[in-house]
Amino acid sequence: MALVSCSRRDNIIGNTEISKWQNGKTGAISITFDDASINQFRQALPIMDTLGFKATFFIITANVQNSVIPPRFIGRPLEDIIKETDSSGTDRENFFERASAIRFTGIKEAVAYHNNAGAFFENEKIREAYKVIDEAYAKVRKERPINNGSKPSKINMITWEELREFAARGHEFGNHTLSHPRLAVLDEKNLLYELEKCKEEIRNQLGPENTFSAECPFGTENKRVMEYALKIHPAVRNRMPEPFLEEINRGSTNTPGVSKKEYVQWQRGPLQKTSVELMKSWVDTLLAHDNVWLVLTFHGIDGIGWEAKPHQELAEYFRFIKEREDRLWV
Repeated sequence: MALVSCSRRDNIIGNTEISKWQNGKTGAISITFDDASINQFRQALPIMDTLGFKATFFIITANVQNSVIPPRFIGRPLEDIIKETDSSGTDRENFFERASAIRFTGIKEAVAYHNNAGAFFENEKIREAYKVIDEAYAKVRKERPINNGSKPSKINMITWEELREFAARGHEFGNHTLSHPRLAVLDEKNLLYELEKCKEEIRNQLGPENTFSAECPFGTENKRVMEYALKIHPAVRNRMPEPFLEEINRGSTNTPGVSKKEYVQWQRGPLQKTSVELMKSWVDTLLAHDNVWLVLTFHGIDGIGWEAKPHQELAEYFRFIKEREDRLWV
């Protein structure tokens, strides 16, 4: 840390302080939530307000009441795509189109088929991904349910009016797409629609100050997706390619201490089985170094949402962080 003083005629008129973290803190913590499930706002947000903490909520805009822009398939008529699947299998030429369209065919398992194909694809199991899509369209041809996709239930949905109130309190909102697809298996038109239209809805509802960042669903690190996302947003939680920054994402078992870079972005995503003691140890790791930025990623709370954590655990954890705020920039 360097301290530079400027003076004129022996009267000090300003100070410039250069430090690794704000106010010379030891490390930084960002609190983020994915999906906009209702108990993030009903249970977790009041805890943070009490402690003076702010969070970033990456929201699926179709899951917010009274959203204007709906999820949809952009491309050829679905009937034409379905007809072609009866005479030709899925391959590299048609995979992205078929994987994009399957979510809107109306079969009960449409989203699951899409997600499973995406998981195989991102794990470089390409033939398995093609097979899932072929199975999905065989089911579509048998059931013939075609519709324009299902509308999200309005039960347990947050409203834009509430989100505007939370934003006024200092909480940030970011792009988590319109409908949470596997972006890595969408074709260009549909990938851009999900990202750009989510950003547009947030800008129209909450203002441009909430269009700074995005989190692409399923924690994808797909190179193609990242190239698009980083053109649309200055910051993407999945990937922040800076030469001074080591990224340790949620699925990695690496620890910050092995990095020699100036900063380490260390993402941790507490699951149901993750103990509070383990979560506290992440904070202790920050205090043992001076270059770690801990990015916490929460999902469900109190039984609603993926890998839901009890709000009591969050309250204990956030109090633990608060007690160490003299050394941590939260």
